[in-house]
Amino acid sequence: MTGPSIYLDYPATTPCDPRVVEAMLPFFSAMVGNPHNRQHAAGRAAAVAIEQARAQIAALIGARPAQILFTSGATEANNLALQGAARAGRARGRHIVTVATEHASVLAPLRALARDGFELTILAVDAAGLVDPDRVAHALRPDTILVSVMAVNNEIGTIQPLGAIGALCRARGILLHSDAVQAAGRLDLDVAALGVDLLSLSAHKLYGPAGIGALYLRAGDLVPPLQGGGQERGLRPGTLPTALCVGFGRAALLAAAERAGESIRLARLADRLWQGLWRAVPTVRRNGSVERGVAGLLSVRFPGLDATALMEDLPELALSSGAACSAASGLPSSVLTAIGLDAAAAQSTLRIGLGRFTSEAEVDRAIDLIAAAACAGSAET
Repeated sequence: MTGPSIYLDYPATTPCDPRVVEAMLPFFSAMVGNPHNRQHAAGRAAAVAIEQARAQIAALIGARPAQILFTSGATEANNLALQGAARAGRARGRHIVTVATEHASVLAPLRALARDGFELTILAVDAAGLVDPDRVAHALRPDTILVSVMAVNNEIGTIQPLGAIGALCRARGILLHSDAVQAAGRLDLDVAALGVDLLSLSAHKLYGPAGIGALYLRAGDLVPPLQGGGQERGLRPGTLPTALCVGFGRAALLAAAERAGESIRLARLADRLWQGLWRAVPTVRRNGSVERGVAGLLSVRFPGLDATALMEDLPELALSSGAACSAASGLPSSVLTAIGLDAAAAQSTLRIGLGRFTSEAEVDRAIDLIAAAACAGSAET
């Protein structure tokens, strides 16, 4: 069985960089040791490797190593941040503010908190997917304890004005959390400059291994949802997977070193892709913001066509019609409906994600294939 030959689903997951794999391999076999057992050399070596990885991840976002907690991924990091911070601060207030275009791993735990006595305000966005900081300011109340705003949207690539929102929250003593999965390694993130108190990361979104993530915690306490050992300052119990932590660290190191040049390359490739599609299929439309969009992520819709049917005619390409976590639901994307698209427009949308290993030749091939399939679909309708 052979799969698609051109991978264009980088927002869903990225291929593990061979340099990351090389760094991890010794910790699967030759360098075995429980990092929480420092009574022998193997355990101490594993602990040193994990602390080096922690420092590499911290450097990517302008944090201190002690502010990085390892998790199993961004979903766990989001849950730990939101539920942990809300429960730790409930004596000060029970009001939480978020945005309609957030990832399910943010909205679901917040709705669970709402069922447990917290009050949730979900803010609307404009047609580009941006939330207005003034709208955030008007939503804040004396009992607001937490705001959660995604750094970069995973479906349309919109970059939110985190710095302005962070300043609002910091002035009022309100915690700000951000799901930065799509931003890390793509934007120049500085948690101090942004005023972020909690920030979620995932290794497999930046050419690292799946199964490992991290939460930046500026200061303060969280009520941990899991109980067990005292690992990760008692906030996230469980034996850390040394190899995965090492891989995450190496991925962060590479992302920091290559980010600037890669962003320019991906912006150029994305523009080539968009211009090629528009010339071949003049009815194609772009979702989100060109000016405030992350490099390499395009959300495009083909009016009158069904994206799922279109993808069935593109077996050579790996792409999606929206977020991977909700792809099987069959429902219109909540992100696309939040920016004003009706169900038909949302269901005519393809998400195309370019990345580190995407070539110019692959972009040109994708243009030809997508255009041919779209034109054939239009002729049938």
